[in-house]
Amino acid sequence: MSIDFSKYKHREVFEFFEQINNIPRESGNEKQISDFLKKFAEDRKFYVRQDEYNNIVIKKPGTLGYENRPAVIIQGHMDMVCVKANDSSHDFKKDPLKMYIDGDLLKAKDTTLGADNGIALAMVLALLDSKKIPHPPIEFAVTTDEETGLIGAVKMEMHDLEGKYFLNLDSEEEGEFVVCCAGGTRLGLFQKIIKNEKSPHNCRFFKIQIKDLAGGHSGMEIDKNRANANRLLGRTMYELKNELNAEFIKINGGVKDNVIPSYAMIDVLIPHEKAVMVNDLISRLQKTFRSECGIADENISLSADEIIVADKNKIQILSGETVGNAIFILMNSPAGIQSMTAEIPGLVQSSLNLGVVEQKDDVIEYVWALRSSVLSLKCNMINQMKLFAEKFNLEMDLWGDYPSWPLKPKSKLEQICTTTFKKMYGKDPLVKGIHAGLEGGVFLEKLPHLEAISFGPDMWEVHSINERLSISSTERVYDFMKEILIQLD
Repeated sequence: MSIDFSKYKHREVFEFFEQINNIPRESGNEKQISDFLKKFAEDRKFYVRQDEYNNIVIKKPGTLGYENRPAVIIQGHMDMVCVKANDSSHDFKKDPLKMYIDGDLLKAKDTTLGADNGIALAMVLALLDSKKIPHPPIEFAVTTDEETGLIGAVKMEMHDLEGKYFLNLDSEEEGEFVVCCAGGTRLGLFQKIIKNEKSPHNCRFFKIQIKDLAGGHSGMEIDKNRANANRLLGRTMYELKNELNAEFIKINGGVKDNVIPSYAMIDVLIPHEKAVMVNDLISRLQKTFRSECGIADENISLSADEIIVADKNKIQILSGETVGNAIFILMNSPAGIQSMTAEIPGLVQSSLNLGVVEQKDDVIEYVWALRSSVLSLKCNMINQMKLFAEKFNLEMDLWGDYPSWPLKPKSKLEQICTTTFKKMYGKDPLVKGIHAGLEGGVFLEKLPHLEAISFGPDMWEVHSINERLSISSTERVYDFMKEILIQLD
């Protein structure tokens, strides 16, 4: 059902956002949204290039009086992180997002909203669609697979981009301008599984679930003391093994490497005489985990539900060695913040997030997102993980590497943005760096002459089902972007 945005000053922005959210656009599944953007440009006779990776470049000439100004590259990504509630039947491959308005907020029912980064696309489409807004030549660069490691931007050819200025619209706090960001990579360790057959007489089966964690973006929220469900999974396994002599059938946790995992589970086999102690142990662990995290993750929930197994004659359980190594990796591998940046107080410099633990037929996969604004520290974290791989005879793989956006002295673009913001809103903006990957780093690596900055409207808890976007902030940022464009020369 379409939402009525008629009462809003910039209804066109939100109407485009709704159109975008009607199209599946999970990372790796962007062809439909890419074709939508291509058709948008073709219908308006704009220059458009769609490459083999579904990246899009759209060019619109400057309006009267601005046609000879330097071109401005405006950039966002078309993919989104797709997370849904555990009991949701939403299919991200075909279902539109169920957006709704809650006061000043836009939300989605039981799923991520995709404001990261769909609202950027909506603002620029509204700009390009208008015949009344003055602006210099615009080069709209829309990339794919940003959420899985800036892959589209890394692969994108930029020979037809001629802009002097670069506006990235992938920031999440109004009034804050990003001028540097971390680089990163994805890293996987692969543990071979040894299984034993067991006739589980006098045993009971349980599914242990760790759920309702806050989760969130593994870069932006890594400093908020939020629990990692996969780390808690290791601690829970340790206690079950030592206190109840549990044996393990299956372990899994997390859905995306760049999301702080909010859910993990294990299927366990417990001797009958110990089974009566399960709920007491799980209750004590829940209390401990909540106490450790405080208000940062006060809703952590642990449960133990008995499973009815039809055929109990032979059950395949993970061997003691397999379980011991898994527990050690989950509890002791490097995790969370590793170092802080000295130049910008409060900015995380290096971190790791164990985002996914997935048991398959013959292997357990552990997948981390590594981030650092210093290349040597990123390499050191990789070396640490190599040692884990060697210690436990694991295979290791790296993929999705992307560069940092280094801090540069104040540019003309930064000065214009800060001056304009103060003039429009009567206060100074915050100029900062962030501990997350932004495509500005990739663009500056390929086009080093660019002056670059990133900004965006207020949104919260992206990459989670609690994601929400401020409507009024979006309208202000849209007005700010339009004013910036006519100030640049």
